[in-house]
Amino acid sequence: MRSDRGLATFESGNVVLLVLTFIVTFAIVWLLVRAGSNRLHLHLCPRARQATRPLVRKAQSTRLAKRISRHQPRIRLFFYRIGRGITRGTNRFWKLLLVLFIGWLWVPTTLLAAFGADVRSQAREFSWYWNQHIGLDQPYIGFFSFVPMDIYPTAHYLWPSSPTYLTDQHNIVLTVFYGGAAAISRYWTGSNDLAFVILADLQFLFAVFVVAATCHRFFNLPWADMRCTVDPSKGSDLQTCDFRHPERGFLRRIRPASGLTRFLILLFFLICPLSVFSTISLTKSPLFAFAFVWWFGTLYELACTRGRVRPRTTVAFVLSVIVMLISAKYAWYILLAQLVLCILADKRRWKFFVLALLLPTLVIHGGISALAARGAIISGDPIESRGVQLQMIARVAKVAPESIPQSAREKLEPVFNLDQMAEAYRRQDADPVKSSGIQSKKTSYRWRTVQPDDLKQFNSAWLEIVEANPRVAMDALFAECYGYFDVFDEPYVPMSYYVDNDNVRKQTSWIGSYNAQWRTNIVKFTEGWGRIPVLGWLTHGNFYVILTLLFGAAELVLRRWRTLSWHIPLLLLMGVMITAPANNFERHMLPVAFVFGFLVLTFIRDSRHANTRQLPKEA
Repeated sequence: MRSDRGLATFESGNVVLLVLTFIVTFAIVWLLVRAGSNRLHLHLCPRARQATRPLVRKAQSTRLAKRISRHQPRIRLFFYRIGRGITRGTNRFWKLLLVLFIGWLWVPTTLLAAFGADVRSQAREFSWYWNQHIGLDQPYIGFFSFVPMDIYPTAHYLWPSSPTYLTDQHNIVLTVFYGGAAAISRYWTGSNDLAFVILADLQFLFAVFVVAATCHRFFNLPWADMRCTVDPSKGSDLQTCDFRHPERGFLRRIRPASGLTRFLILLFFLICPLSVFSTISLTKSPLFAFAFVWWFGTLYELACTRGRVRPRTTVAFVLSVIVMLISAKYAWYILLAQLVLCILADKRRWKFFVLALLLPTLVIHGGISALAARGAIISGDPIESRGVQLQMIARVAKVAPESIPQSAREKLEPVFNLDQMAEAYRRQDADPVKSSGIQSKKTSYRWRTVQPDDLKQFNSAWLEIVEANPRVAMDALFAECYGYFDVFDEPYVPMSYYVDNDNVRKQTSWIGSYNAQWRTNIVKFTEGWGRIPVLGWLTHGNFYVILTLLFGAAELVLRRWRTLSWHIPLLLLMGVMITAPANNFERHMLPVAFVFGFLVLTFIRDSRHANTRQLPKEA
């Protein structure tokens, strides 16, 4: 797929690579399962390690081992003090807030804002709507002219009879918020730049708050309201906790995170380009990702407790759901699926989940649908959700047009120009086939003239084409999504793109010229780091997607159904990646990457809990 040669060139070398990949991934899952099932638990279970310590000491018979054993107390004390210092420095929400704020502060102060074409399109949409609202005559423009709904084409049959230029293409709530801020900025300063900087700063503050809140939940278990004492002789991660509110019904007693765990998770957030650049990137995916992190933390608290839910947790849960809904249109699918899973896993609190998950979804998603039905806004074009089908048709039209049945051509004729589809086809991006982009684009999608009845035969035409040439169709599917699951594949659009591109450099008044060389150097450094073998994987989203799948497989083998019930959204997000319009688009992988450290921490805690229950009494 990386060379775009397709399945036709699959040969013995690919078989060897497939077998090696299976061996490696199977070995990783096997090790995770053994570690989580009381077979490789000495490093996870302190009581077992303490019970076996005399046997280890008897085996230390060499001089080197004796010398090491002399210095062992000092080494252990050194690392204990470091771990204890990290734990004390992050054992409160406000401390975590301060760490993240200071650690990320250089981003908004030196780079100001990061964005692409989407936020500029939102500003343009709102501007046209506002001019119409104040009485400036702006009728729908003629056949050969473009309006915002034609840049990201929305079929004209979806346009209401009364003129409006607001669409749900980039989520109507964000369009109004971002576009309104840009309009005010143009009124006072003559450009959008001030609004973009303020919006980026607000997102930065939101990111600091939600990541700190989630880290606090996973690190310090604030819902337990417990007093912990530490025994220095047993290591910094061994704490005896006294739960002062047992009436809340804790499912199990877990320890706060160790200093090393806190350090590694915070280090990821503070230095990984995925998280660093997302703090100021004005695209919908980073906002959704940070809201998802907040929601993921509240799900963890709910999974670890039963009975009454803390008021602040309820507020956090509902607000995170609302931000997810207004930032990503596919959020409501994930939330409804999670509603079913939560009720199955925690039947006693079904009323809470219905009110906190279902009610906001009905209000926001239903409200936007009602606005579209009344003609107040233009609904998103349903063709946007058919990127995979379009890529299949376009690749067949490009590679083997003679294989397309005549009946399929006739069914597609009112909707697509097959010749233009073939010419516009790009294996990693479905937007050109959908005619999304600038005015010089290829008009493969007949968005101006297509009618609802024309789309009724689209699926049958697609099936005919796939049946006629399944190999090329599968090539199109894999070419559009393989990079999300291929750690060796370079990102098609990295998060650094939003920091330094033509929209930032040439379409702004002063943002592009502010620290221009520093901005360029940061992007070059990030891209260079990403190209380093193995070490560069840490900067790519697909690395965390693959590991998340492996940990999920281990949880499935270990039958940790309750944990899986709130990890399933990660799998649903991977489904979104497959159907996304572009391959290895890093912004689509942000939610999975951001919560990966918390997923690993949960796996270790679940394993420790299972292993502790299986320890012999004499240990």
